Amino acid sequence: MAKFSTDDKLQAVLRYLNGNESSYEIAKSLGTNNKAILKWVKQYEYNGEEAFVKRYTNYTQQFKLDVLNYMIEHGTSLNETAAIFKIPGPSTISAWRKRIETQGLDALQSKKKGRSSMKKELNQQPKQAPVKGSNETLEARIKQLEMENEYLKKLNGLSSKQGNITKQDKTQVVYGLRHKYPVKALVKLAGIPRSTYYCLVKRMNRPDPDADLKVEIKTIYEEHEGRYGYRRIRDELANRGQKVNHKKVQRIMKELGLKCIVRMKKYKSYKGTGGKIVRNILDRHFTADAPNQKWVTDITEFTLCGEKIYLSPVLDLFNGEIITYTLGSRPTYSLVSGMLEKAFERLPEEHQLLMHSDQGWHYQMKHYRQALESRGIVQSMSRKGNCYDNSVMENFFGIMKSEFLYIKEFESAEHFKSELETYITYYNTKRIKAKLKGMSPIQYRTHAQPVV
Repeated sequence: MAKFSTDDKLQAVLRYLNGNESSYEIAKSLGTNNKAILKWVKQYEYNGEEAFVKRYTNYTQQFKLDVLNYMIEHGTSLNETAAIFKIPGPSTISAWRKRIETQGLDALQSKKKGRSSMKKELNQQPKQAPVKGSNETLEARIKQLEMENEYLKKLNGLSSKQGNITKQDKTQVVYGLRHKYPVKALVKLAGIPRSTYYCLVKRMNRPDPDADLKVEIKTIYEEHEGRYGYRRIRDELANRGQKVNHKKVQRIMKELGLKCIVRMKKYKSYKGTGGKIVRNILDRHFTADAPNQKWVTDITEFTLCGEKIYLSPVLDLFNGEIITYTLGSRPTYSLVSGMLEKAFERLPEEHQLLMHSDQGWHYQMKHYRQALESRGIVQSMSRKGNCYDNSVMENFFGIMKSEFLYIKEFESAEHFKSELETYITYYNTKRIKAKLKGMSPIQYRTHAQPVV
């Protein structure tokens, strides 16, 4: 390829920037290729006319190292890096990189200009491999062991923090040791190809495009004390004006180690037929058009501070709201009767309410049936041994135990009761549901009720 003067390069760049000719047309007129034109343009953009002025090119070791580090940390190409640092040819940088990978830092030392004397050339003997057991062999082995020891020590430090070790983790360790040991030897020790290493280094030094989203997801997760899975977090993000695919939320939560808590089973109150059993009128139709059309109830058990506590709530199928609840140290009928009295205070005089439960002995009792009849409430019961007939209530108990009971520590039964009241308030007023269009139960009820 022909050599071009400073003026030739400058004129070619100005023709290209003028916009009337393409790089191919200019290259053809000068007898070169379009890549050369584009390289000159890039050099001109960074350094102006000075880019084409010939200069002393015996670069120092530190300068070469700075260039290579800049290229890795900023992900720039060879051409762009050469333009930034006023290096005539990108192949020069490529040669530096190859030397440091194969021979280490010492290979970047500047060599004296000029040809060595014939006498020196004659006196130089061909370099022979170190003899086994010699000092050179021992020093090389010691250096290798030092590298292996330092690499494994840093890798084990990461392993103890996060468990599994990924290629990204290995790359991070190699990147930290690159000035002390040859990269070629380090990547071989790490068991990753050099191309993979450089690709991951480029990614590692780029700003994370999901940084703000990760902060938002972690904030929502911590605000709800780990109770939200990726679907509910996606809905909450939508409520905050950020539409994100649920798969992306799931992936980010996995990266951050955020996991929704697993739920457990509930207490069973069935003790056989001791009263009257009624038919399953609800028949798994768990939806309602308005509040106070369908209520469901059940009892669950907690064991805390060496004693048992029983919870009897009422849930409205219109919006999943907990209407009221009672707590007791024993699963007596007073637990259920007290729950009914409190629930009736919320029930308007005009209604068409259906009250559904399982076949627990409390709900078979004459007193319970009479209490419902006195308010004109229709009673419904699940079929024997079929938890799916009251699955909405079962679902609430599972959520409440996994989001509240199993993640908190309680000093006493009274402390538990106080915290439970706070959780029920949170459940009704703040905890969003996908089937409620991303609203909490009370928000949904308020939104659905017509303004009077």
